[in-house]
Amino acid sequence: MPKFHTAAIRAVALVGHGGAGKTTLAEALLARAGAIPAAGSVERGNTVCDFDAQEKTAGHSLQSALVNFAWEDVHVHLADTPGYPDFAGQAMATLAGVDTALIVINAQTGIELMAERMMRAATARGLARMIVINKIDADNLDLAALMADVRERFGPACKFLDLPAPDHQKVVEVLEHDSGEADIDSVAHAHRELIDQLVEEDESLMERYLEDGRDPTASELHAPFEKALREGHLIPVLFTSARTGAGIDELLHVLATLAPNPAEGNPPPFFKDGVAFDRAPDADRHVLAHVFKVIVDPYMGKVCVFRVHQGTIKKDSQLFIGEGRKPFKTGHLYQLQGKDYVEVDVLLPGDIGAVAKIEEIEFDAVLHDSHDEDHIHLKPLEFPKPMQGLAVETQKKGDEQRLFEILRKLEAEDPCFRVERHPTTHETVIFGLGEMHLRTKLDRMSSQYKLELDTKLPQIPFRETITKNAEGHCRHKKQSGGAGQFGEVYLKIEPLERGAGFEFVDSVKGGVIPGVFMPAVEKGVRLALADGVVAGHPVEDLRVIVYDGKTHPVDGKEIAFTMAGKKAAIAAIQAASPVVLEPIVNIDVEVHEAEMGDIAGDLSSRRGHVTGTRPGGPGRVAVAGEVPLAEISDYASRLKSLTGGRGSYSIEFARYAQVPPQVQQKLAANFKLKEDEE
Repeated sequence: MPKFHTAAIRAVALVGHGGAGKTTLAEALLARAGAIPAAGSVERGNTVCDFDAQEKTAGHSLQSALVNFAWEDVHVHLADTPGYPDFAGQAMATLAGVDTALIVINAQTGIELMAERMMRAATARGLARMIVINKIDADNLDLAALMADVRERFGPACKFLDLPAPDHQKVVEVLEHDSGEADIDSVAHAHRELIDQLVEEDESLMERYLEDGRDPTASELHAPFEKALREGHLIPVLFTSARTGAGIDELLHVLATLAPNPAEGNPPPFFKDGVAFDRAPDADRHVLAHVFKVIVDPYMGKVCVFRVHQGTIKKDSQLFIGEGRKPFKTGHLYQLQGKDYVEVDVLLPGDIGAVAKIEEIEFDAVLHDSHDEDHIHLKPLEFPKPMQGLAVETQKKGDEQRLFEILRKLEAEDPCFRVERHPTTHETVIFGLGEMHLRTKLDRMSSQYKLELDTKLPQIPFRETITKNAEGHCRHKKQSGGAGQFGEVYLKIEPLERGAGFEFVDSVKGGVIPGVFMPAVEKGVRLALADGVVAGHPVEDLRVIVYDGKTHPVDGKEIAFTMAGKKAAIAAIQAASPVVLEPIVNIDVEVHEAEMGDIAGDLSSRRGHVTGTRPGGPGRVAVAGEVPLAEISDYASRLKSLTGGRGSYSIEFARYAQVPPQVQQKLAANFKLKEDEE
């Protein structure tokens, strides 16, 4: 039987910007809880969470890692996540497997990009949120100014749960203490502010508090504390130094006594047939588990990490994957301790576990043990769209098939890594969230899989669309001795809103085009859209309505209607004032304040513009802007030149927009030249 019951389980993720000390904090928690003999260090490359050779070389996390430990009769599942924007997919995916997000902020550099991004993502997911200000042992800190910035950005719900002592060698807990020496604020004031916030959550408790003037007991405050977390009325702020151990015991105590268990907080957003499904963390109900991480391990094969939300999974349980009808047996169940797979017999609601060598399981899959629950899905997370691309090809002939097999494995692991094979350019393009993201994938293919690749900048994924209604017609007639070909198609096209895609409508009356030939007409139309008309790029966001045509009792053939549909669609698009669209990306650039003007000017020269600024760390500023993807292929080197290597940036897909007329003319001319050469 398991040692811990569901009410004694906690699932927590450490999230925040790179360099905030999340991995070192995980080490400190593990060591203090006795899960490891001593804390390792990132510098020495001997931490539990950064176990991969690439992470040791890079000196920071590249993927999320799972560990667990016991403290005060509670079992804590802890996820350490990467903090650089290029690896945001791994961090965001972890939010689907936890109840609490600890946003870790570096006391030296303040609130940085990923801290804000992960706070927004955790809020959208309905998670309990706590802020941990780490590295309070550093010199020349202004924690009061940092706390003012925290409240300005994240709101007045941010209340002290402890305060650093004047020497920053320890912290003072303020929920159960109403006096003592502390930095930033007085213990008495922080205590009173926190109690006042909590009693507002419980009307009867507030009445007693106002009547007799005594502070509620810790047990009386648990329910209002949990309610305040659930409803976002309270975001506790704690202080730590993972290096010296300051605040570690207090943080462990908070996780054990105040962080929500699987039955508290907001329930995960499950849906069945589009309707909200109320799961219950009940060990006796049907099994419901969700896969939030996939690992392709060289020894264990495909490992799928999941959170149990309902029911009990035992060794040799029979489970189904999503709507699949073929069950698999959980011959081995594991809990992860960094790189180690620790075999367990039972997983309860709230537990995080793993199974290996079940190839059919994919990221975001729901596992269950009943056909009554085969249409249940967890609300998908919103990931940043990978926009940084590289065209790749193997250096060695004959490695093409192996390349695709390896890329499929990398795609399975990373929700923000995408592979596309362009049908017209015949390029294999890998997409990620940034240069560092893609470089890491290439390094892994070289070191782990011994696959060497040549790379080049890919063609930009332009699109085409139409701006007005138009009609097209084609009669395809061919006679060559024997049986001929005949098909005639009349169609009209209408623009749709951006992002709507393509609609095909059959409004033919009287069988003038027999139903058997209508799929051929649609095939022809789709061929025209795929090949492009203006500049050779796919056409989208339009409706095609076939309304008339003719056939021949002998010569009417599929090929004839395919060709007629294609040529009629081309004619209609040419008459509908077609335009070329280009991808626009949101760009966030963090630089020193003195460099902001250079960044704004450079964006302007690239047909971009600044949309806003916000404070970064001390002396730094984050510049937000929009810029066409086609204009930033060399941005990494340009930013390095402008900032002396001190700047960083991330991009995220925003929308498609019409290119300027001169750009469209150039693209069209290049397309015509290519057609003439062919």
